[in-house]
Amino acid sequence: MNSDSRDNFIKTINHVQPSRVVIDFGSTPVTGIHVIIIEKLREYYGLEKRPVKVTEPYQMLGEVDSELVQAMGIDVTGLSGEKNMFGMRNTGWKQHKTLWGQEVLFPGEFNYSYNSNGDILIYPEGDMSVQPSAMMPKTGFFFDALDRNIPVNEDTLLEDNMEEFKPIGKHDLEYWSLQVDSIKGSSGAVVANPGGTALGDIALVPAVNLRNPKGIRSVAEWYMSTLTREGFIKELYEKQTDIAVENLRQLHAIFGSNIDVVYICGTDFGTQNSTFCSPETYRALWLPYYKKINDWIHSNTGWKTFKHSCGAIEPFIDLFIESGFDILNPVQINAAGMDPVM
Repeated sequence: MNSDSRDNFIKTINHVQPSRVVIDFGSTPVTGIHVIIIEKLREYYGLEKRPVKVTEPYQMLGEVDSELVQAMGIDVTGLSGEKNMFGMRNTGWKQHKTLWGQEVLFPGEFNYSYNSNGDILIYPEGDMSVQPSAMMPKTGFFFDALDRNIPVNEDTLLEDNMEEFKPIGKHDLEYWSLQVDSIKGSSGAVVANPGGTALGDIALVPAVNLRNPKGIRSVAEWYMSTLTREGFIKELYEKQTDIAVENLRQLHAIFGSNIDVVYICGTDFGTQNSTFCSPETYRALWLPYYKKINDWIHSNTGWKTFKHSCGAIEPFIDLFIESGFDILNPVQINAAGMDPVM
């Protein structure tokens, strides 16, 4: 990182002209790089050839290590939770050959099997005694969540869909304290990825990290529920938001001014040509709850907030601003209505 990395980042997120364009690769799950490209980048920059760590197996994102940070002039560091998307700790790395022949390193708790078609099946928390939660097709390059055919119990629906939204515990607070200590004195900007603030993120709805999830875990059923179970969705988001704000309050005591941005959510609202729902639906089902989270952050901290959404989301940009988001990723210029000049 450069000595002016954080200064230029702060200027950028405050709409002040920086001395140069700020570069971020790898600070969040939506700014990462696939393991294949990581290997090619290391080769391009003349770095030692070695297996790449798969830090986020769902998308097969590779570690952007300190050597690449230096070589690429990256300005931003990301702090992430102890466990990856499948509930496995990113420790105890073990070597694995991918379906396309690349040697990579998976977390030690990563356990997998092959089905009769040659696809790879991955298990929540590495527990092979339960159903696999995701599959990488033998011709694929990342994992897709599996529908585990979970029956929906209307009587316990709220409780069931709250399973992964819990108050932060002592162990996690101690973990985050160590993470903050690791970046003190860094010249770069810092983005924290604490989790627990994404509402209706379709990548998270199937709960690929839970051994035996309950509730609405089918992608199709979830989208239909935004119309057929509106009251349930609102009550669920209200409870999730209350827990998220309390967790952020506790994390603020640890993060303080050592971080610059919090990654809030990766909930997608766009396809290539249109939006998943109407602006009116977003206003009713998402805006009040994201605004509550963002308002707390802006009222109690100096952090900026970061939202991801792919696709043709031009009709939602003003709503994202009204929700209190400071940073939008990406601006997908090949999607309908996303011409950056316009």
